[in-house]
Amino acid sequence: MPKRLIDIVPPVVRAKLGSASRVCPVSGRDVFLGLQDERTIVLGCNPRIPHVIPGIMRAAEELDAVVAFELTRTEGGIDGGYTGQTPEMFSATLLAHAEQSRFTKPFLIHADHVTILNTSEEELDQARNLVSAQIAAGFTSFALDASFNPLSDNINILEQLASPIQDQGYGLEVELGEVKSVGSESTLTEVAESRLFLESLASKGVHPQLLAIDNGSKSGNYLDGQAVSIDLERTGEIFKVAREFGLAGLVQHGITGTPLRIVGRLADFGIRKGNIGTLWQNVAHAGLPLDLMDAMRQWARDNKRDIKYATGAFKADIDAIPEENIRQIAEMAYREASEFLKAFHAAGSATRLANNLMNA
Repeated sequence: MPKRLIDIVPPVVRAKLGSASRVCPVSGRDVFLGLQDERTIVLGCNPRIPHVIPGIMRAAEELDAVVAFELTRTEGGIDGGYTGQTPEMFSATLLAHAEQSRFTKPFLIHADHVTILNTSEEELDQARNLVSAQIAAGFTSFALDASFNPLSDNINILEQLASPIQDQGYGLEVELGEVKSVGSESTLTEVAESRLFLESLASKGVHPQLLAIDNGSKSGNYLDGQAVSIDLERTGEIFKVAREFGLAGLVQHGITGTPLRIVGRLADFGIRKGNIGTLWQNVAHAGLPLDLMDAMRQWARDNKRDIKYATGAFKADIDAIPEENIRQIAEMAYREASEFLKAFHAAGSATRLANNLMNA
């Protein structure tokens, strides 16, 4: 039985760090099962612009909190996605920042939204290749998202793709119900459908720790006058079903723009991981040099695309901003992360995780 969290760092990541390192990336399976009975939410951060990472790590270190760092398939696939970060680059960046920051708290390197849009062999092979690259890069947790497909196809896709993740003992998140962008109508995930989904997965040997659902939240920036609407009662009902099948809990997408008073209640209804992506982009944009932001906005207008897609196009310029701007972004990220970690009841979660795992 290991006596320290550092002793359960997966071998692939340990080999990258070296035996003397105190950096502590751990398996999502260990984290979510270890915290399943705690009233806490793991903060999932999508650092499309890596300058926010040191600030988030500083907040987690001070508050003794577990965090997850993640990129989606579109943000950071094998080709680098729209952020220009391949899986190997993303993992190496996180580990380097952790070493430089002397970050000692447990954290996840999470593959968010490994999307599988259809059942074609080409689509399945692309997902397999991405997961394989992420495992080799040192990712410790995975979200397989086949929610765009009919229920039966979603189940069959997961049966085909989950084995490498489960065989390594890494974290597994699955999705039922696509979270829409701001301005779109939600189609709430049904309780009965959740039961059938998890029951079918279990019969096929697929045992996730987390279930992502559509409970009314939205991804992206809310505009003035747009209301935040999350069905907490439905969320709680699905959480009860999830626990029947051995899951730790649910995942909340679309938290950017959600008031902290609502965020703080999510843990009471079974949310055990909360993903925040656009907020960190907003933080980074607020600290970038004005001429660079003007150029990125012009690029977005000229190409008729969301400004997030300018991230990769301007990656070299973003990476080379002055130290003063880098420090400003890190400080803003630190303040935001501190607020969310407190709202998520995550302060002290690293110690609670250690106690729960070591005393199991």
